[in-house]
Amino acid sequence: MRLLFLAVLRPHTGNAVTAGRLRDHLEAAGHMCVLRDAFDFESPSEIANLIVGENLEAALALHLYRGGRLLQGHGIPFGVIFGGTDLNEDANHKEKKEVMGKVLEEARFAVAFTEAMKDTAEVQWPHATGKIFVQSQGIATIPNADFNWNTFLQQSEIDQSADDLHIFLVICGLRPVKDPLYLVDAFSEWHQETPNVYMVIVGPEVDPVFTREVKDRVRRASGVRLIREMCQEDLHAVVKSCFALVNSSVSEGMSAAILEAMDLEVPVLARNIPGNSAVVEHGVTGLLFSNPQEFIQLAKRLVSDPALEKEIVTNGREYVRTHHSWQVERDTYQRLIGKLEACSED
Repeated sequence: MRLLFLAVLRPHTGNAVTAGRLRDHLEAAGHMCVLRDAFDFESPSEIANLIVGENLEAALALHLYRGGRLLQGHGIPFGVIFGGTDLNEDANHKEKKEVMGKVLEEARFAVAFTEAMKDTAEVQWPHATGKIFVQSQGIATIPNADFNWNTFLQQSEIDQSADDLHIFLVICGLRPVKDPLYLVDAFSEWHQETPNVYMVIVGPEVDPVFTREVKDRVRRASGVRLIREMCQEDLHAVVKSCFALVNSSVSEGMSAAILEAMDLEVPVLARNIPGNSAVVEHGVTGLLFSNPQEFIQLAKRLVSDPALEKEIVTNGREYVRTHHSWQVERDTYQRLIGKLEACSED
């Protein structure tokens, strides 16, 4: 079957990585998948021309508002996948919520990453109850075996022996909802007391205005570095080499970076928000913090307690292997696309 897949495809973002992985799942089942950036289209008429020009039979969208609304009214069956933005931000805007409700009326199925996301969606749009499926993100990590950690540290202007360092890594697109500056002041104070701890922020410059603010703050903060985005294999190698992965977002759907860190046996410290607490059990698979001061307390505890680190790492890896199977994700999407195939043949 010839499928259109709409997603937001900013390079090196979680959305782009998820979309690429799901496209691979669909193509492995023999479908031809046209993956396009939703931001390249301004109106449904442009999508209509694409559908006719590419002879597309069905469609899938990651994000109901950004992508799903463009798929309405074309006469081809489609499914949608909830993004964190759909439920955490766009559902709070009356007009966007109405648009997403209409998308759900026409969609043949919808996918939520967690039971909590499904519950939230069913409260917002009761008419969608029965067509929302839960499928967590499937995780597969591929660290670059040739990646040079010492070179990375030098490029990050960290001039200390790698043996004595504790690098806390924040992976995020530079935009306000990811809140990469949340911990900067507190961490900088800690670095002044303990010079071998560093925070490194890695990610694409998504919001130009906010990016300037981040660069300005980081430039003035001791012990904090900002690095441009990198390919997935190199990023996984950085995660594997760092001391801990940190997530300080205001809201999340499901953070792939957290799950990838668990898979790579790296401890996770995450801000205590619903999207994070759905995958991080405090003291078991990671550590949850509610403010910068608590983060510093937990980070110090992790540095000084190897037994805690080992326990969290072991539990985290087991959690990902059990609940975020790449193969289960593949089977689910291939089955759901089969629903569209049946509709298309009708």
